[in-house]
Amino acid sequence: MSEQKDTILSVQHVSKLYGMNKAEAAKMMEAGSNKDEVYKKTGVTVALWDVNLEIPRGKIFVIIGLSGSGKSTVVRCFNRLNKPTSGKVLFEGQDLAEMDKKQLLEFRRNKISMVFQSFGLMSHRDVLGNVAYGLEVKGMSRAEREEKAKKVISMVGLEGWEHQSCGQLSGGMRQRVGIARALANDPEVLLMDEPFSALDPLVRRDMQFELLQIQRKLQKTVVFITHDMDEAFKLGDMVAIMRDGKVVQVDTPEGMSANPADDYVRDFTGSADKSKVTTVRNIMITPSSLVRLSESPALAIQEMRKNALSTVYVVDDRLCLVGILTIQDAIRAQKDGLAIAQVVRREVQTTAMDALVADIMPVAAEAPYPIAVVDEDGQLKGIVTKASVLSALL
Repeated sequence: MSEQKDTILSVQHVSKLYGMNKAEAAKMMEAGSNKDEVYKKTGVTVALWDVNLEIPRGKIFVIIGLSGSGKSTVVRCFNRLNKPTSGKVLFEGQDLAEMDKKQLLEFRRNKISMVFQSFGLMSHRDVLGNVAYGLEVKGMSRAEREEKAKKVISMVGLEGWEHQSCGQLSGGMRQRVGIARALANDPEVLLMDEPFSALDPLVRRDMQFELLQIQRKLQKTVVFITHDMDEAFKLGDMVAIMRDGKVVQVDTPEGMSANPADDYVRDFTGSADKSKVTTVRNIMITPSSLVRLSESPALAIQEMRKNALSTVYVVDDRLCLVGILTIQDAIRAQKDGLAIAQVVRREVQTTAMDALVADIMPVAAEAPYPIAVVDEDGQLKGIVTKASVLSALL
C-alpha cells in the first residue's frame, strides 16, 4: 500500500502568524527566536511554526498540548477554517489551498466533520432534527435523512431520545448528539476539539469508551485535541505533543512514554498512568526453564533444582502451553510412577503480548503463579511476574 493511501491528511511545514510584520517575525523564528521574543519585537503572534504531521487513515490521532500550544489552531487548518501563512495541508494528496469554493464546500460537507467542546447544537431542534441537519443541507429527502439519522442516534446510545429537546439533555447526552450529527454525514475524517473537557470525570470516561467503540466499528480517521495526557494515551493510536506552536514529538503512546524526546515530553508524560500505555510485551520475561509434556518428572525436578525454581511451565512439542508443574506434584509423580500429563496443572492464567498492564493488574495480584504470555496459536512467549507488573508503574 502506498504512503498516500496510508496517510489521509498531511501537514507540510505549516506556519500560522497573526500580525502585520510577518516577514520579520518569520526571519526571527528561522534564526532561533522563540514566540515570546518575536511578539515583543514585532507584535506578531506565532500560533504555528513549521508543523509537520502525517495523519494515518482509519486511526485515532491525538494532538495534545497546554493552552497556547497551537493544537486547536492546527486542527482548524485541516478543514481550512484557518488558512496557513505558509506550508501546505493535503487531503489525500490534494492541497486544500488549491480548492475553489465549490470544492471546499463539498470537502466540508462530505469528507470532514467537526465536533466542538461547546456542543454547538440548535436549541429549536430536537435530537433527530440536530443529527439530520447536515443531511438536510445536502438536499436529502426527509424520510431518507431521518432514517439515516436514527441509525446514528442508536449507535451513540440515544435510541428513544429522538424527539427530546436538546436543552433538556445532560452534557454527556448533548455531546453524543454532536458526535451523531458529525457521523451522520459519513465523513472520512472526524475532527474533535476537546469534546469531553466540559464533562464530569465519569461521563468523560464513558464518552471515551463510546468513541473507541464507534471508531473501531466504523474505522473513521479521528483527529482528537486534548490537554489531558491520560485521555491522549487512552484514545490515541498516535500522539503528537505540541509546545509554543511547534510539534515536539509524534509517537505511539507506548513509544512516547518509553522514549520521551526531551524533558518537556518527559514531564508531560510523567503525569500519565503508565500502566494504561505499557503492554505486556514490554514487561514479560523469558521463562528460565521449560519441560515438555512427554518428558519425565525426574527431568522436571532436575530443571527446577538447577534454576532454583519451585514451578516449571509445561509445553507440548509445538511449544504450546499445557500448564504448570509444581515441585510437589513432580515429586509425587516420580514417587507414584505417574507421567507429567497426569499431574500438570492446566488452569493457568494467560494473557496476550499486546494486552495493557492495567488490564492484567487485578489478575496478577490474585494469581498464585506468574501469568503466562501466549500468542494466538497458544505458544508460550514469556511470563509476567508480580515484580514485573510493579516495575512497570515506576
